[in-house]
Amino acid sequence: MTARPLRVAIVGAGMGGLSTAAALRLIGIDVTVYEQASQFARIGAGIQIGCNAMKVLRRLGLEQMLRAQSFYPRSWNNRDWRTGDIKFDMIFGESAEAKFGAPYLLAHRGDLHAALASAVPAECVRLNHKLVGLDETGDGMRLVFANGATATADAVIGADGVHSTVRDILFGTSAVNFTGRIAYRTTYPAALLGEHKIGDCTKWWGEDRHIVIYYVKPDRSEVYLVTSQPEPEFRIESWSAKGDVTELRKAFAGFDREVEQVLAACPDVHKWAIVDRDALPRWREGKVTLLGDACHPMTPYMAQGAAMAIEDAAVLSRCLDGVGPDGVADAFRRFEATRRDRTMRVQETSRRNIWLKEKTDADWVYAYDAWTIPLAA
Repeated sequence: MTARPLRVAIVGAGMGGLSTAAALRLIGIDVTVYEQASQFARIGAGIQIGCNAMKVLRRLGLEQMLRAQSFYPRSWNNRDWRTGDIKFDMIFGESAEAKFGAPYLLAHRGDLHAALASAVPAECVRLNHKLVGLDETGDGMRLVFANGATATADAVIGADGVHSTVRDILFGTSAVNFTGRIAYRTTYPAALLGEHKIGDCTKWWGEDRHIVIYYVKPDRSEVYLVTSQPEPEFRIESWSAKGDVTELRKAFAGFDREVEQVLAACPDVHKWAIVDRDALPRWREGKVTLLGDACHPMTPYMAQGAAMAIEDAAVLSRCLDGVGPDGVADAFRRFEATRRDRTMRVQETSRRNIWLKEKTDADWVYAYDAWTIPLAA
């Protein structure tokens, strides 16, 4: 008699959750994703898809779709806020693709999410399922949802973000660390710039603030900007909270002319508080593990938060390949042991907000291949 496939419940249908679902389906695992939102929304945000993440997405069959929808930058150019002088130009394009084995792409976050959703059949995703309870029974792990539904699985993966319910159930609730900094962000049609042009991807470094601007469409039709600056009293984390464009322009008055032109054309913005969490001492408990921002949330300064969750998905699928219900706990232990040092290093590097400010060795980030790196013993 053939053994039935392992049944895995994934809590959270963000980048990490959908990547994990797609990766586990490649090895024949029965996956259901539970998402508290009632629908997916295309929030106006850009995302940098590093070469390391693209190697995972390629195996998931998404490379061509993402190339067709995303911008292929020449470089990530780092400039002085006032003079525009180049501090460090991190070259991407064809030379980086040849060196690191995959392209570096700039995309709309909604397009990347939609691509990942296309890799997971709709019948595997349950929207409007907010987790409220999790316990072990004789039949496996039992999940309870706010809408009254219940489910049972052989294993549970908490991919539910920085405010993870799974993490709170496993290890208790702990407060996030407000960094005292906020970010404005938006996408808008490049036509609003008129005759003005922008660089492919530029970060202007100020004394206590910065702004990043890049295209998110291959035809340069859509522009994205994101900032970071001090504002200790602001503590709203909502991705949909609106900011004041006038205040944004004041915050970057005196910056390089290109910045002022982009902000002058900007019609509206979102604003959110940048939060951080300390690394967890442990990610797993029995047949439950955390993944992505639920266990190693990143500040946005390396553009590697989603990439770390996507890498997690590939490594976790390798650890679960061929494993039955009795082997889940060991597989989760192996996953954590394989991923911990890398994610902690990225967390710590990002927190310092010096990535690419000066000449930087980026090979350790972009050359990483989650499909081939050795798994922990």
